[in-house]
Amino acid sequence: MEVKTYIQENRERFIEELFSLIRIPSVSSRQENKPDMIACAERWKAILLSTGMTRAEVMPTGGNPVVYGERLLSPEAKTVLVYGHYDVMPPDPVDLWKSDPFEPQIRDGRIYARGADDDKGQAMIQAKGFETALQTGILHCNVKFILEGEEEIGSSGLEAFCETHKDLLKADTILVSDTSMIGEETPSLTTGLRGLSYWEIEVTGPNRDLHSGHFGGAVANPIHVLCKMITDITDADGRITIPHFYDDVEELSAGEKEMLAKAPFDEEKYKEAIDVKELFGEKGYSTLERNSCRPSFDVCGIWGGYTGEGAKTVLPSKAYAKLSCRLVPHQDSEKISALFTNYIHRVAPRYVRVKITHSHGGQPYICPVDLPAYKAAEKGFTVAFGKPPLAIRRGGSIPVIPTFEKVLGIKSVLMGFGLERNAIHSPNESFGVDMFYTGIEAVAEFYRSFS
Repeated sequence: MEVKTYIQENRERFIEELFSLIRIPSVSSRQENKPDMIACAERWKAILLSTGMTRAEVMPTGGNPVVYGERLLSPEAKTVLVYGHYDVMPPDPVDLWKSDPFEPQIRDGRIYARGADDDKGQAMIQAKGFETALQTGILHCNVKFILEGEEEIGSSGLEAFCETHKDLLKADTILVSDTSMIGEETPSLTTGLRGLSYWEIEVTGPNRDLHSGHFGGAVANPIHVLCKMITDITDADGRITIPHFYDDVEELSAGEKEMLAKAPFDEEKYKEAIDVKELFGEKGYSTLERNSCRPSFDVCGIWGGYTGEGAKTVLPSKAYAKLSCRLVPHQDSEKISALFTNYIHRVAPRYVRVKITHSHGGQPYICPVDLPAYKAAEKGFTVAFGKPPLAIRRGGSIPVIPTFEKVLGIKSVLMGFGLERNAIHSPNESFGVDMFYTGIEAVAEFYRSFS
């Protein structure tokens, strides 16, 4: 049977199985949804077995369980490890949804529900792509699945799980469908992700809030000091001034620049969509380079002093900010954190005390485009979409991807089918029905090529 025929004959079943997952409110950040996490893991186990996995089990961790499945054809065959997650973000604010976030609806060819894209829809594409390849006789490699329940809260226990189960997770490549494409008419594969370093900084001046009339002009204001230090981290050209920050940054190759230039991008529409008159970023680079291939520094939040209703003339004791850097391949999150911490302590004036907390971070990732698995994914996209995909880096971070490389020594191929319009993490998250079936075809064709 042909791939397209099998998908066509099983369209309704594929959708209903996806809906059975979506109806379980597996919100990992809420204690009240703990029973739902177990229920969703068990439902995934049943689905994996129904696709043709010969083994599937729910495995305990220090937090929410991991669902593992496998179908091993031969010890000599290549092995693909598929990663996804079954937890979702909270649906809030619920009153902005046009329908129940956990009762999926199809409207105008789109599935509306929490998890329709991120990541139940995309993980189901992988499951049904595997099933389709198996049932049409084009699967000739071993396949394993690992589905976690804590991606939306940081995957804190996954590294330990991978360390403990290295032999179980042994594979030649990892397939991940938790990323996006440029557009429906412009298929793309993600070849790079930015890393992250994130800090909270506390600046303390006097030992209590002071009367600004009695002390203003004689005592340094911590908010002023904090703002000055933050402002000086970038210069007028948008370049980060921390010494040695750019030491490991690699310039894009001519081939990558050429590929990026092929991506459809309308700067005027980009500005209009976010309601700004002008863009600003590192001098000498295009907008697409700045938001995906270059490092950045951002103030994510800042506060201090009196912020309540009315006036209160105080010189505050403390000021706070949350700060982050997006990092590019070859930059190390821990190294950058050390550079940032040393820099702030060095420039902080004596009239304040500074405390820096490095709350979390993640390494950047790059996928070589000459990997056999990447070539197979490229072939799968070409067959399913009717044109070869662009190879594009993305600006976000997925900490688990570099974790896989670090612990398991395996490269991941980011075979994502999301679109910007899908509004993941927001009210009215959605996923195109046609994209769901096209993605299944692309995954099945990946297996034909990779096998």
